[in-house]
Amino acid sequence: MNVSVFGLGYVGTVSAGCFAADGHQVIGVDVHPDKVAAINEGRSPVVEPGLPELLRSAVSGGRLRATTDPAAAVRDSEVSLVCVGTPSRRNGSLDLTHLERVCEQIGAALRDRSAYHVVVIRSTVLPGTTHQVVIPTLERCSGKRYGEGFGVSVNPEFLREGSALKDFQKPPLTLVGHNHAADASGTIALYQSIDAPLFSTSVRVAEMMKYTSNAWHALKVCFANEIGNVCKEVGIDSHEVMDIFCRDEKLNLSSYYLKPGFAFGGSCLPKDVRALQYRARELDVDTPVLRAILPSNALQIQRALDAVLETGRKRVGMLGFSFKAHTDDLRESPLVILAEALLGKGISLRIYDKNVSVSRLVGANKDYIERQIPHLSSLLCDSIAETIEPSDVVIVGNQAPEFVEPVQRCRSDQIIVDLVRLPLSGAALAADYRGLCW
Repeated sequence: MNVSVFGLGYVGTVSAGCFAADGHQVIGVDVHPDKVAAINEGRSPVVEPGLPELLRSAVSGGRLRATTDPAAAVRDSEVSLVCVGTPSRRNGSLDLTHLERVCEQIGAALRDRSAYHVVVIRSTVLPGTTHQVVIPTLERCSGKRYGEGFGVSVNPEFLREGSALKDFQKPPLTLVGHNHAADASGTIALYQSIDAPLFSTSVRVAEMMKYTSNAWHALKVCFANEIGNVCKEVGIDSHEVMDIFCRDEKLNLSSYYLKPGFAFGGSCLPKDVRALQYRARELDVDTPVLRAILPSNALQIQRALDAVLETGRKRVGMLGFSFKAHTDDLRESPLVILAEALLGKGISLRIYDKNVSVSRLVGANKDYIERQIPHLSSLLCDSIAETIEPSDVVIVGNQAPEFVEPVQRCRSDQIIVDLVRLPLSGAALAADYRGLCW
């Protein structure tokens, strides 16, 4: 393909070099003549292992050149990649000055073009930026309508400095966000030689993915450092701890706990987080990430409470009571906390959980319910129907398979507040469905 790359900083230069190496005809565009001159001479304007050799080969092979003329670059390409910086302002917001300027330039160049042109946003932008800034700017400056005269896709990069060429050639995935098939195909064609799973999604999901990934990576660094700081104070080799920790790919390094939904509970997680925080305080080790876990968890319970109260209804049925499906463990169950909060707000509550039956409880759970929440035991129902039928609002508290069909049959005058994303068929729902965080 014929490709123009706007912005010859780190991402733009690496992208331009790698696309050229894959056989595409690439034109780099930048406002700085020195960067343009460097590319045309086969030199790299950024430091990255292997990149100078890649650029020299691409330039000498006639597959890569650079210019300061955006109109000429658009004229000679089918796809324009926007790789300009989106730096932070002092208040944390993004400075979109460079992005808007490039969109104005591309839009102006498209005014006299009859061929359909795809603008690919590779810069890191917050969700909504493409629809609120990029597309309106391109329409205004081109005089064309989005989806007719030009297309837009979002193709975030996941390049690590120091290993960018390997990351480009062997990425964990390729992500293309779009609203029109022509935009997707025009972007996907760039990656025909890349052996990686391809995910085609919406523009907003693609925009959000980069922030989700980077926030997760930042969180992992801070988490590991806080664990390391505690380990050092108690004479433990933190690297050995984390090396073993990372061997667990079933839970520790997996998707298991990464599904947005309700709060955690049970006999282990809350207790152990508190104990680790207490030990860190004893050692005078500040652990802000660990310290934020329980307050964040409590906020998710508050969010669920607010979601129910905002319905304005007073008769509520709760499906699930233990801290997760297929268990009768009520210890620190967030659903118990939610139930108590609802009662405190004057809500008439019914609860069903087949695993939590007073007549069958023994040992610790029997003692817990009799001593800690006797006022809730009287609210337990013997069947799902007994819980749902009289209720105006139905709370789905866990993913027990037995809940699917009854919830699916909820009436049009009922509201479903789903805390766990039960696998329901949305097309068949008569009730007003509301997810907790989706």
